[in-house]
Amino acid sequence: MIERVPAQTYHARKGSLKNAFRYGVDYVLSDLSKGAPPLLSLDRFNLFSLRARHHGGERGAGQGVAWFREELARRGFPTENARLLLLTQPSFLWFHFNPVSFWIATIDGTPRAFIAEVNNTFGHRHCYFCAHGDFRPIDQNDVIEAEKLMHVSPFQKVAGQYRFNFGMTKDAFNIRISYEHGEQGVLATLKGPRVPVTTAGLAKVAIRRPLGAARVVALIYWQALKLWMKGAPFVRKPAPPEPLVSDSKAPGAG
Repeated sequence: MIERVPAQTYHARKGSLKNAFRYGVDYVLSDLSKGAPPLLSLDRFNLFSLRARHHGGERGAGQGVAWFREELARRGFPTENARLLLLTQPSFLWFHFNPVSFWIATIDGTPRAFIAEVNNTFGHRHCYFCAHGDFRPIDQNDVIEAEKLMHVSPFQKVAGQYRFNFGMTKDAFNIRISYEHGEQGVLATLKGPRVPVTTAGLAKVAIRRPLGAARVVALIYWQALKLWMKGAPFVRKPAPPEPLVSDSKAPGAG
């Protein structure tokens, strides 16, 4: 099962030093089983590809869906009744990078748990496990909080909270991540429809937004340069957090 999610991402820095941008990004939603159109492959080279080693576990040594299933089972999630999916940007030719991907567990088509798999440009990864304590459906209006544990931007400290709103229907995604630390913060959104993946659609992506993940990295560095030119203070890179996965919670939960 593979779908395409042609999305828009919006980032806005809050506080005394402001910066905002909006870009088109191209995600795919997959259970990582076999079966894909000619321009997209699973675990082999192609114009676009999805590889298990890029996701699910330590960066560069991922285990794919098996890792997600183990993380769910460790927390008592009924995986036998669930469909396990990955929302991510595919590799383009040999190049791969994802600021954030989402592992999603659904039951009867509704999201019950997800892991935000966050990568920075320094080679680090941290994963935030998000769910209600009873694994009831996650509604777009539900807020799930997580303590920020990994260095992402060179202009922000490892402090504060993430607030996740995760909207997923049979037709579209509407994801909101708000980072808050005192008067400072960042709002990031990802919105887009779920559409069938086709060879023609993938070809249009390659023409409209060439270079795929390499373009994403270039845009990240461009925005970092703009912040530096505006006088944003630089924060040295700390060591990555341990363990790899941390648990989030709904506000007010014990």
